[in-house]
Amino acid sequence: MDTKILIRVEKLYRYYGHHLAVEAISFELAQGEVLGFLGPNGAGKSTTMQMISGNLAPSAGRISINGIDLLDKPRQAKAEIGYLPEQPPVYPDLTVNEYLAYCARLHRVIKGKRDQAMARAMQRCGLEGTGRRLIGNLSKGFQQRVGIAQAVLHNPAVVILDEPTVGLDPNQIRDIRTLIRELGENHGIILSTHILPEVQATCSRVQIIHRGRLVFSESMETLRQRLTGSALVLETAGPPDIDMLRQVEGVSAADALDGNRTRLHFDADNPADRVAACVSAHGWGLVELALDRQTLEQVFVDLTCSEQTSGTEAAA
Repeated sequence: MDTKILIRVEKLYRYYGHHLAVEAISFELAQGEVLGFLGPNGAGKSTTMQMISGNLAPSAGRISINGIDLLDKPRQAKAEIGYLPEQPPVYPDLTVNEYLAYCARLHRVIKGKRDQAMARAMQRCGLEGTGRRLIGNLSKGFQQRVGIAQAVLHNPAVVILDEPTVGLDPNQIRDIRTLIRELGENHGIILSTHILPEVQATCSRVQIIHRGRLVFSESMETLRQRLTGSALVLETAGPPDIDMLRQVEGVSAADALDGNRTRLHFDADNPADRVAACVSAHGWGLVELALDRQTLEQVFVDLTCSEQTSGTEAAA
């Protein structure tokens, strides 16, 4: 069965005067995906999120939400979106029931189905038994759950979450991450966050935006393979001969690092045994030989801290 595409973004541009904030962004989000959307401050991430949610008009490009063109039919398209901003839009002097009933009216949930929609949202977000409690008396974690409940109350196709775990303690963060993964089974989720371990723990796909362009777009499975790496880091007591290391069977490239450290790239089988034998044969003194394991933070820094990003525009 074909996967249903819930968001389709095509060649999105946004200018502020003469400043180009977002350039030619294209991607898709399918049902069942949790997309981690990353970028440094000023990269165009917030502008892109505002355009996708219908709060900011693009200068050019198309956005469709669950098959509905956001520019041609904004009201219908926005009805397919649930949104949780960084500061949850909750009212501390209302009870959970009062607040969700108010949100149900805002989301135009049919009057006869509001109680059912509220009960379903509360059950999904672990809010059973809190209906009569004042939101102001709830913990930060439960207030965040209330914010997510209002975002899924009308059962939208797409849920956009902006920094949903900021200010939470580790136990609350774990609970919210579990909730996001569960919601991702039936919705398309866009998770905007600066917490990189959160992306690795929660998302099925990750995108990085830099200087208004998408420079990275991969599934988490592909990313995990990339982070595991197909390279070795070799450290020797004495200076090694890089040319000799390049001639070791299975080594495709070798780069000198600081000191007596060398990064050895390979394409298929790990040549660690042959590299160790080469080091021993030439008396360089083996200090360390290990897989070069990158982190998502290293990928992020490499893509967003260089003067000229080498990545090309990526489409999901």
